[in-house]
This record gives sequence, C-alpha cells and structure tokens, in this order.
Amino acid sequence: MTNEVLWLPRPDAVETTNIGRFSQWLSRREERDLTGYPALWQYSVEHLRPFWGAVWEYFGLGKTVPEHRVLADETMPDTVWFPDETFNYARAVLTAPGVDEEDVLVRAYSDTREPVEWTLGELREAVARARAGLIAHGVHRGDRVAAWMPNIPETYALMLATASIGAVFSSCAPEFGAKAVLDRFAQIEPKVLVAVDGYMYGSKTIDRSADLRRVVRGLEGLGSVVTLPYIGAGEVEGETWDRFCAYDEGVAFEPLTFDHPLYILYSSGTTGLPKAIVHSHGGMAIEHAKMHSLHHDLGVGDRFFWYSTTGWMMWNYLMSAPIVGAGIVMFDGAPDPAGMWRLAQESGTTYFGTSAPFLMACRSRGIKPVEEADLSLIRGIGSTGAPLPEVGFDYVYEQISETAQLQSLSGGTDLCTGFIGGAPTVPVWRGELSCRCLGADVQSFDPEGHPGIGREGELVIASPMPSMPVGLWGDPLKHRYRDTYLTDFPGIWRHGDWITITDRGSAVISGRSDATLNRGGVRMGTAEFYAVVEAIEGVADSLVVHLDDPGQDRLLLYISCTEGTELDDDLRRRITARLREQLSPRHIPDEVRQVPSIPRTLSGKKVEVPVKKILKGVPAEEAIARDALANPDALKAFMRV
Repeated sequence: MTNEVLWLPRPDAVETTNIGRFSQWLSRREERDLTGYPALWQYSVEHLRPFWGAVWEYFGLGKTVPEHRVLADETMPDTVWFPDETFNYARAVLTAPGVDEEDVLVRAYSDTREPVEWTLGELREAVARARAGLIAHGVHRGDRVAAWMPNIPETYALMLATASIGAVFSSCAPEFGAKAVLDRFAQIEPKVLVAVDGYMYGSKTIDRSADLRRVVRGLEGLGSVVTLPYIGAGEVEGETWDRFCAYDEGVAFEPLTFDHPLYILYSSGTTGLPKAIVHSHGGMAIEHAKMHSLHHDLGVGDRFFWYSTTGWMMWNYLMSAPIVGAGIVMFDGAPDPAGMWRLAQESGTTYFGTSAPFLMACRSRGIKPVEEADLSLIRGIGSTGAPLPEVGFDYVYEQISETAQLQSLSGGTDLCTGFIGGAPTVPVWRGELSCRCLGADVQSFDPEGHPGIGREGELVIASPMPSMPVGLWGDPLKHRYRDTYLTDFPGIWRHGDWITITDRGSAVISGRSDATLNRGGVRMGTAEFYAVVEAIEGVADSLVVHLDDPGQDRLLLYISCTEGTELDDDLRRRITARLREQLSPRHIPDEVRQVPSIPRTLSGKKVEVPVKKILKGVPAEEAIARDALANPDALKAFMRV
C-alpha cells in the first residue's frame, strides 16, 4: 500500500465543512474534543446510543431521545432502534430544510425525452397526486407498490407517495427482462404495478409492451396496472399515469414506527432468486442524512448526481439528498463516457457519483473530462460498485479535477449505504478508501474472529447500524437473515469482502471472499489482479479464475481489449511481467485468453464464481441466472472453452 497523498483537507475544514461543524457541536455536548476524524469515528462506534441520538437531533429528524431509548436492543438481527418514535421518510425528504417552494430541487435528463425540472413545490404536488391515485386504488399501510420504471421524476414521486401512506415501495429498471422482474416482484405480491411502455438507451428504442403484459399475467393478486407512455408504443396496459394522477388531495404523512418497511431492494440473484431486502423509514433517513451531509458535505445549494438505474441501491441513496437540503440530478439512458461530464456541467452538479468501471472505461477510451466540460463546480467525486485501482485515482486527479475530493466507497444493497469511504476532514491516499464511515464499526477479522490492523481479513461490522435491514421478505423468523449475515461470526455481520485496514484508518478492499484465489497456500484477492492488469495499455476489462479441483491447479486470466487492440505475444508478456513485478510469481496466470466482454451483473459487478462453475462443467443455466446479467451474451465465450 502506498502513502502517496493525492488530496488534503482544507486547513479550515473544521470551520467550513458540515462534518467539522457537527464535530464541534458534538464536542461541546460531550465535553471532549471530537473534532479530529479518528476520535470522532472511535466515539461513533464505541458510544452508539449518544452518537445516533445526536445525528437524529442534529438533522431535525425528531426530538431529543434519551440514550437508553435510542437503541433498546443491540442484538443483531433483532436490534431495536428508537422504539418510542414515530417517523415518515417522505415527510423528511419533502421538508427539504433550507429549500424554498419555488427552488428547483430535481433536474432530470434522459435519452428518451427533453430535460425536466421540478421545484420543491412541484415535487410535493406530484407526490400528492400519486398519493391520491394510490389511495383510490385501495393501497393501504403495508401494501406493496412495484415500479418497473426508469430513473425519472415520476418514479421519485411514486416512491415518496407510497412512503407517505406507509405502503412498501419496490423498483426494477426497465432494462430488466420480464423474467428478472417476475423473479423479484412475484416474491412481494404488489397491489399496484406502475411501468413504462419502453425507453431509449442511446439511440436504440426498446419497446416493453409485450414484456409488460407477460409480467402482469405472472403477478398473482395484482390489483391495478398503471402505464406511463414513455415512448408512445401504442395501446396502454391498464390506466395511464396522467389519469392515475388526476387528483390532488394534498399530502399527508402516516405516523410510522422507526422500523416500518420503506422499500424492498434485491440482491443480484446470480445463482437463484434474489434476496428481497427490507429497509426501514427511520434507518434510511438517519443513515443517509449522516452520509450525505457529514461524508459528502452536501447541503442547501448543492446538486447531487449519481449515475444509477432504479434497480441499484444507489438510486435509493441519491433520492435521500433533500433530507439535508441538497438537490438531485437524475439521468436515464446510456452512460456516454464523454456525455456524462457535459451533463455535469449543464446540470450544475457539485458532487458527481459513478462506478469504478465507468471511470476505468473513460480512462481506457482516452476521455479527458477536463477538456470535455467545465467541471469547476464539482467538489466531490464518488466511485463505487467495485474497487477503484490506483491508476483510476491517478486518472481522476490528472484528467477530471485537481481539487475535488475523490471518495471511493464500499457498501452494499444489504445496508443501502457506504460504510467505508471518505470525509472532508480526511486525506485521499492513492488506491485506498480514506476512512471507515461514522457509526460503521468495520473490522478485519481473522478466521478465529480476532480484529487486526495491517493485514487482510474478513470484512465485518461488529456493531449494529440503523440501516441494517429489518428483514428479508418471506423470512418472518429471520432464519435466512441469520444464515446470510450472522453465522460465520455469531452476532457479527459478515459482509463477504476481504479488507485490510491501515494504521492510519484507511482501507483496501481486495475482492469478494467467496471469489478468493488460493494458489500454493497463498491467498490472493481478485481486486489486486484487476488493479494491475487493467492499468496495462490495451486492456479494457478482466476476470481471473482459479481452477483448483484435485489434480489441477490452473490460474486463468480473461481479458477484453480496448478498440483496435488484440491479445498477442507482446501483450501477454507485458501482463506477465507486470504481475510478476507488482504482485508475485504466484500471480502469473497459466493462460491468458481474450474474450469479447467480461460478464457483469445488472449493477456492474463481475461474476467470478458463476464463471468458475461454468468452466468446471456446470451448465450455464444452473451456474447463473442470465436475467441477472447486464450482458448475458458474454457467457458464450466461457461456455466454449
């Protein structure tokens, strides 16, 4: 690991940043100095009750709560947060502190239609109309409302309207095929389904009318169907969105318990039915307020963008920004490597969030964002979805911004947040995630469950967080919940990644623990392979697999090449030499093969374990659910070998 610092906090960060002001306020309250990040983080994980009580109060989510009633039971998974409080997530979002009714809060861009802007007043009116439509269709507290919708303002209004009633929202992106949608929505039996008739992705038009009819037929107990004619494909299934939203009876908010279900997110579903993960009103609001304000430094006047579809948790994360007074920037369409930066300029984005694969794709294509657009308003750049290699850090500071803080985040759908990332009072070290997030007791455990610094181990969260799911749908006794997260280290959340925590508090994620390579007794994370290989000129993407059955020990590296490049002896030699030099001779693959593309999930993650199963002879349909993939045709290259 390197000690190279790429960005330093402002000398006056304690006075000028949200986290600095919060730390001063908390220091006075607790009569101790918590203005340094290490001290503040340590306090946040050792004193859960006063810390989360302070966040609740500081962001105006509710009145002051006695410490013993902030966290009534800290036993995972039966943790009980704020048991005496009533709350509604939609109210917290639509309060939008510091934002006036006529201020533009939502800016939305799309490949399908012209840009849309909504003021706070217009968002509230849209929520009121969608709420009236839901009530007219018999939706009550606890009912499920499903959206097969793109990242557009109408989807946002529908989510908030659903939350205002106390019903439970769930969404899939239009890119999901009918089977993938049914795999998710059939589990939760929605009362209302809202969908578009199609969408555009770049210059390509995708008609979803026939798929929508298939989904409707496959959902038992479905009461109503509403279609937003996004491309005008023809006959509309069910009722139109405009008719559904014809009445405005004002917005009201059901008082709910802190842990009342807000929405259901889904795991990738690569090897079976996706897990339906239930998140709560209070958990999402308090966690996202903490992250958006204290870690991303967002507030009134900021415009927060994160490239996402409605099928990825980052959409839900983005939608919480008004809780701290920040506006949101939405985009529905193909993520053009140059066009996204021009969109940032046009929208006035101040925090630009994306994925590590997108940044690396921009780099491999030679895109220089600083020459494409005026990015001077951007103060923060977020990267998640996969570890960002060191050359990705270099690319950001050389070709995007010399002054913005790069925050490489690690988190997950399971908690709908990042729990390792950055903060305005912490430096950015090349190739590292700057810090463990406040209130996230992230540790590196050895096989015996002992925490350690400076060595690789299992990423665990040793103390509860309010954003941990309240359950998995269809798992009332939480047996599956425990088996998924809490079995390996009883009572401790095991996330499934390898992590090294440095003595300065930063961290390095070295890959999924279920995809770890073990060659000659030496354990190797896949992320370190990718960081080296994908920095080589000519390599666009890569995937490494270790075939380790009895009688064979073969390390196979698959690469896709940049346009105009083919895998030849020279490129093989450069890959081998770089792996030997930067990692070790054990990392040198037995064979390097070129494939057209690397298979990834709909949220952009590489699928090492399913590919390994396919290479070992498991039929592809048993190894992975094709509808869980963004590019299922990429599997063909692995089925032929």
